[in-house]
Amino acid sequence: MWCVNSCSNHNLTTSNIFSLCVCFSFCNITLVCAGSNTGIGKATALDLAKRGARVILACRSRERAEAAVYDIRRESGNNQVLFMPLDLSSLQSVRDFVETFLKTEPRLDFLINNAGIVGPGRTQEGFGMEFGVNHLGHFLLTLLLLERLKQSAPSRVVTVSSLVHLLGHIDFKLLESTKDLVQGDRNTLKNLQAYAHSKLCNVLFTRELANQLEGTNVSCFCLHPGVVQTELGRNMSLIHQLLVLPIAKLFFLDPEGGAQTTLHCVLKEGLEPLSGRYFSHCAVAQVSAKGRDDALAKKLWEVSERLTGI
Repeated sequence: MWCVNSCSNHNLTTSNIFSLCVCFSFCNITLVCAGSNTGIGKATALDLAKRGARVILACRSRERAEAAVYDIRRESGNNQVLFMPLDLSSLQSVRDFVETFLKTEPRLDFLINNAGIVGPGRTQEGFGMEFGVNHLGHFLLTLLLLERLKQSAPSRVVTVSSLVHLLGHIDFKLLESTKDLVQGDRNTLKNLQAYAHSKLCNVLFTRELANQLEGTNVSCFCLHPGVVQTELGRNMSLIHQLLVLPIAKLFFLDPEGGAQTTLHCVLKEGLEPLSGRYFSHCAVAQVSAKGRDDALAKKLWEVSERLTGI
């Protein structure tokens, strides 16, 4: 499916520590990248557009996504970069996106679940924003696109998680009663706790998804992108952003550096036996004990099916 090409004319390295050891020219490849109008997602989409892929930017903001499409087309020279509206805070929007995609796109080789949010608020269905967007929205999107991924196999699902999943846990009783992963009024600490819990959900989802996909020639991976300076915290308080921004500029990776492990999981040949695993720094990494709990992963899957009405 993938055609090996020389890296001599395409610089994959950044000023950061990550670089890919492989380079592919994509022949008739279609991919969806959620949350790709800025940050890691945009950097990922640009790299894959440069390789010749047909890239669908699945984003909430039409204005920002269309600007990203223009930028990526101009820089990559690839006109097969398109925008389709997707608001992961609305399960109906996810269904509408999938309906449009399946009507217009005959194949899907890669699904990149990249969108993420940290901050207060509720989704349209009343779920806490981090749980609803970072997990439930991607969960529903993936399941509704699974048949097309199977038809296009070998194919991959790549989900951006985070190292902070190590701090996460899932209280199903709390989720049942409040539709959220944290309790009480939100503050900065609770927002970050909810984010960590949602990132654990990403790890567990990938683990169970690999079990569900066994024998299908569809593989899945999740990853920690590094500590990246993006717009992830744009919904957090102004004081918190002012505190974090100077540190981010000094120590965080730029989006191109942060995209490298995502690209590794998309591009690297021979990863299929590692389906369900978690990557960091372009290599398999250890997850928390909770992230290795198959019973917990299965329960989250079953609860997520019920909550999304799948």
